[in-house]
Formats: sequence, structure tokens, C-alpha cells
Amino acid sequence: MSHTMSRLGRLTSVVLALVAVLALAACGSSKDDQSSSSSSSSSSSGTADNAGGSLKKGLTVAFLPKQVNNPYFSISDKGGLDTLKTLGEKGKRVGPSDANASSQVSYINTLTSQKVDAIAISASDPNAVTPSLRKAMQQGIKVVSYDSDTAPDGRNVFINQVNPQLVGQNQVEMLGKQIGYKGDFAILSATPNATNQNAWIDVMKQELKKPKYQNMKLVKVAYGNDDDQKSFQETQGLLQAYPNLKGIISPTTVGIAAAARYISSSKYKGKVKLTGLGTPNQLRKFVNDGTIDAFSLWDPAKLGSLAAYAAANLASGTISGKAGESFDAGPLGKKTIEKDGVVFLGPPQVFDKSNIDQFNF
Repeated sequence: MSHTMSRLGRLTSVVLALVAVLALAACGSSKDDQSSSSSSSSSSSGTADNAGGSLKKGLTVAFLPKQVNNPYFSISDKGGLDTLKTLGEKGKRVGPSDANASSQVSYINTLTSQKVDAIAISASDPNAVTPSLRKAMQQGIKVVSYDSDTAPDGRNVFINQVNPQLVGQNQVEMLGKQIGYKGDFAILSATPNATNQNAWIDVMKQELKKPKYQNMKLVKVAYGNDDDQKSFQETQGLLQAYPNLKGIISPTTVGIAAAARYISSSKYKGKVKLTGLGTPNQLRKFVNDGTIDAFSLWDPAKLGSLAAYAAANLASGTISGKAGESFDAGPLGKKTIEKDGVVFLGPPQVFDKSNIDQFNF
């Protein structure tokens, strides 16, 4: 390379650095953000490779859940925001009040125009959000999906609660044990396009092919759209449409809580078993009154915390999202990025009368 080319390269780097600083100084927050923030001293995020280095301070990470009014995401996102504050980063939380497929797109576009350093998103529909996320990534914004994945080219890393195989197996086994591995059952899911729900349901269907479950029959997959009232109505509809129903699996915190509320005050209490994924604080009373025997979940606060660690590391350049890379996740330990950019939180925890009072989330 000639001396002229070297001088040109150095000049270009300086100009780009000045542009980045001016852009950061100009960006503001939208009044529609519905955001909560943790403040710290600000600094330029940069995009240079920092593999093996320390985290930069003052990064802005935005959490974009499926719904801001969903108790599950309130817990997970608080875990993320608390972690960001501890790390000396800035955090904000924005998002829709419904889980419709396209509701998150406008928030992604706004965050992109604000030039946040990273977006942590739980996708309601990967097909709807991925194009906007790709545009954000093209502008240097790092993207972490958590809870429900985007398309792989729409993010750098996916924080998965647990291996989908383990979730599906766990759900079928819990219900099978409760109904004596015999009888009709239904699934009350979230939205039809939720990637995590569909992955778990696919595993459940495969599990049912095993001899152990040959006398169990899945009669219906219903969708409550992660809406309390619709989930309540879908539960009522399932029980009326299938009088021989022995159980319901609802792998969504909104769905299982709504189903429990309906069953607890109906003639089906004690006759139709309900299990799925929920939080102890949501379902404690239903476990204590006999509506639910057992259910499972991971700690959503830890899921949000791990998403925050991943986002901060990506934005700092200590990792790029490639399989085999690892990063420090504080109390959660060292985490390694698996194939396809997936990071697993850990195995699900089963809750029942014997242990539910030990947990508070």
C-alpha cells in the first residue's frame, strides 16, 4: 500500500469517528417510548474489535418485549435493566401492549433512528421483525433475541431459555404423570407464529410417538394470543368441545394463568389436569387450591440478565456472535455461544406444593 493510500485511510478513519460522535450527540428519545432508564456516564460505543477486552461504559441497550404489560416480560426485562445498571450501561424498555405480528416493527425503526447500541427483542413473529432488525444491524446496532427468536439473520445472538427438546419433553412428561399416561389433552399456546412455542410443540408431538405415551392423544392446539381474556375463552371452548379432555398443557405464562382461573371455579377442577410454563407468584394460589399439581419455568429475571450481558459484550466488541466464543455473565457464570448463535440459560425448574413457597418471582 502506498503512503498516499495510508494517509487517506487515516483521514477516513478520523472523519468516520467524528461522524459517529456527532450522530450520538444528536440522537434523542421519543415520547412514545414508554421507557424506563438507568443512567450512567456516557461514552462512545464504537465498533472496533475488542475481543478479549473489557466492556465499554455508557452503552445504550433497549429491551423490546412482545408486550410491555405481560408480567413475564416485566420480570425478565427488569432483570436485564438491573444488570445494565450494575455494568454501568444505560437501559430502556419499549414495546407494544399487544402481541400482534407487526406491532414491534415501529419500535425497531424508532430505536434504529435513535442509534442505540443494542436491541434485545423477544419476537412475536420472526418474519415481521427480521427485515427491520437487519436494517438496524447494517447501521452497526447489535441485536440479541431472547425468549422467542427472530430469523437467524435478524440477530447476532439468541438467548434461549433452555434447549427446546428439554422443554417439550418436560411438558409431556409432567402431564403424562398427572393423567396416568392415558387420555385426550389439548395445548393452549400463545400466538401461532411464536417461534419458541412452535418449537416446543413440535417436540411434544414427537414425544407422543414414543411407546410410553401411546395412550395419550393431542386433540387440539388452541391459541390465546398471549391475551388473558382470549386465553380464558379458549380454555372454556376446549373444555366444552372435548368433554373427555383429561388435561391441558399451556406453555405460556399468560395462557396457564388464564386457564387456571377458569378451571379453579368450574366443574372441571380436580378432573382436568393443567400444566405448562408459569411463574410461582402467578400460580401459587392455584397450586395450593389443587387446580394445578405441577408446572415449570426458568427464572425470567435471569433470562433478561443474560440478554443484557450478551448485548453489552456484543456492543463492546468482546464477542461477535460466532459459535465457540464465550463471555462472562456475572453470577450466571461463563456462557458459550453454541451453533447458530444460541446461548442457553439452563434447565427448567419444576414447581409443586413441596417447593413453590421457596421462590418469589
